[in-house]
Amino acid sequence: MNTLVIYTHPNHQSLSYAFLQEVLRGSRENAQAAEIQVLDLYEEGFDPVLVFGEHKRRRDMHTDPALAKYREQLLWADQIVFVYPIWWGRPPAMLLGYIDKMFASGFAYQDKGGLVPEGLLKGKSAVCISTMQGPTHYPLLWLHNAHKVLMRKALLNYVGIRRVKFFEFGSMESKRGKHARKLERIYQFFKTAR
Repeated sequence: MNTLVIYTHPNHQSLSYAFLQEVLRGSRENAQAAEIQVLDLYEEGFDPVLVFGEHKRRRDMHTDPALAKYREQLLWADQIVFVYPIWWGRPPAMLLGYIDKMFASGFAYQDKGGLVPEGLLKGKSAVCISTMQGPTHYPLLWLHNAHKVLMRKALLNYVGIRRVKFFEFGSMESKRGKHARKLERIYQFFKTAR
């Protein structure tokens, strides 16, 4: 199983970075994990801004040579792991910009003229690991699960990725946030994932 980890946090001293390390530690100890690649969007200097004009059109984004390396990573991966904080009820703008650019028509999905397009990334799985300041159930109770709806239905299912697992960790800025237990949970998941 080839795993692409897309890490989105500007600080390597963050709890998100600690979760990234547990993903890597567990995956390296898993006999099913063939190869792991990490794409650190901030360290990479990924440009999340969409720019279109007379010579650059949205419908041509799936062939943009500047994004070829990232398209190859997504095609290579059997499993895509997203590690990010939830800010204002959603992933960071950097990750949303990556999604806007990479999950483009002609690459991630194809419009067939029907109600629902054909997802072109079928057969892959995804894991979303997110942290937030508020309580774990805040997105469900207050935001009607907007984060999960965005990631699962509006993005991953739309492009053909049906197997999606979420780890949403709340109260992460609290000293009683049970950080060690949550980090161990991620390590164990990736150590035994199939």
